[in-house]
Formats: sequence, structure tokens, C-alpha cells
Amino acid sequence: MKPITVLFLCTGNSARSIMSEAYLNAKGGGRFAAYSAGSRPTGAVNPLALQLLEQRSISTKGLASKSWNEFAKPGAPQFNFVITVCDSAAAESCPVWPGHPSRMHFSIPDPAAVEGDEARKREAFEHAFSTLAAHIDRFVSAAAIQAP
Repeated sequence: MKPITVLFLCTGNSARSIMSEAYLNAKGGGRFAAYSAGSRPTGAVNPLALQLLEQRSISTKGLASKSWNEFAKPGAPQFNFVITVCDSAAAESCPVWPGHPSRMHFSIPDPAAVEGDEARKREAFEHAFSTLAAHIDRFVSAAAIQAP
């Protein structure tokens, strides 16, 4: 059975979309193929996002901050779903994705924008991750119900 392909989008592709990609790939048990990208990628994955994933034994192999233009090129994966995880990316004009995937939006505040001490920043990442995980868990459950 061909996996359900999902592209997670945010502006910087350094935290929320990266965590979503890694979590769905870990949670999906091969039924999903998740990717992530940004409209204006930072070019680096946030170290706190990587630490959080590693603490949960979620693979960080291959994670990179990249432009959504990479997935609009010929030969790119064709997506079943495109999910924005930040409000600014949801408001932007996205490229036209081959196959006209279903679109969804998860409104998650940017943990990388939180200022303060290390504990406050880690708390923001924990909150963002747990919120994303809850959304993704519901998405996976709904997809299982709809699967033939």
C-alpha cells in the first residue's frame, strides 16, 4: 500500500514543521511519508527542536530547513495533504502542488520566537510539540478510519 504523503509548512522550517515531519514519520508506522518546508527557510533546524525529538527517541536523521520551492519542482513527491502549522504560512500564497492535495491548518505559536531563559524556551518547545502531536494523532486516527 502506498503511504499517505504529507507536507508540513511554516515560515522558517526550523521548529514546528520539522517536529511535525519527524513525529508523523515516527508515529505513522510506514503508512505516512512526511516532509517539511518553509516559505522563507532559516537554513538551519533549531537546536531545541532537535533536542526535544532526540529526548523522545524520534529520529532526526535527514531533517533540514528547506524551501517549499523544492517540492514544487518536477519529480518532487506528490502530496495527499499539505498542512500549515503557523498562521503566517497559512496566509501566504503557496505554490500550486501537483495532484491538488487537501489542505489543513494547525495554528501553533512559534516556540523559536519565545524570549527569556533556557527553561522558558524549552517550555515553549514542549508546549508546541505536545499541541502538534495531539493534532497529528487525530489526523492519523481519521486517516485510519478512512483507509480502505
